[in-house]
Amino acid sequence: MYLLSKDLVFPPVHLANEDGLLAIGGDLTAKRLLLAYKSGIFPWYNQGEPIIWYSPDPRMVLFPYKLKISKSMKQVIRKNEFKVTYNQNFSKVISSCKDIYRVSDQGQTWITNEMQEAYINMNKLGIAKSVEVWKNNELVGGLYGVDLGTVFCGESMFSKVSNASKMAFIFLVQKLKKENYCLIDCQVYNNHLASLGAEEIPRKEFLTYLK
Repeated sequence: MYLLSKDLVFPPVHLANEDGLLAIGGDLTAKRLLLAYKSGIFPWYNQGEPIIWYSPDPRMVLFPYKLKISKSMKQVIRKNEFKVTYNQNFSKVISSCKDIYRVSDQGQTWITNEMQEAYINMNKLGIAKSVEVWKNNELVGGLYGVDLGTVFCGESMFSKVSNASKMAFIFLVQKLKKENYCLIDCQVYNNHLASLGAEEIPRKEFLTYLK
C-alpha cells in the first residue's frame, strides 16, 4: 500500500494487493478524483479513517447491450408508477444513499461527510451525475456516479420502495446505450447487479475502455 503525498499522482494499479487496495492518503479534490476514476481507481473508506484508494481485479462492469430486465420489472415499468429524471437533485440523492447505508449498517457508512461534499462539488463541475426516481412527487430511489464521457462509474444507489433503485439503474443504462457509452463501472461483484447483467472482467481489459 502506497502513501500519497500532496502531489497529484497515483501508483500503477497493478501494484494493488489482492483486495484491490492500492494507496492511502491524499485528498478528495475534483482534480484528484477525476484522475483516480480515469485511472481505474476509486476511494472507499469509513468515517474517521484516512482516505483509502482501491483498484480491484477483476472489475465488475455492465455493457449496456447486455442489460437484463426481468419479466417482473418489465411489468413494473409498464405500470408507469414511477417518474425518472436525470441530474435534477444530486445532493438529495447522495444524502439518501448515505442515510440508507447508515441505517442498514447500524451507524456506519462509507459515504463520509468529506466524500459527500466532494461529490456534490464534482456535480457542480458537471462530472458527477445522478438519476432520480419519483413516486407521487416523492423521491423514492436513485443513484449517482462519475461520468467520464464513454464510461459511467456508478458509486451508490438507494431505494425507499420496492424496485426504485432497479428502475434508476435500468433507465440509466438505456440512456447510456443510446448515447453510445462503452460500459457502466460497478466496481465490485454483487448479486443484485449480476442479476441485471453485470459481469466481472479483468482489470487490464477495464482500463482499455477508460483510455
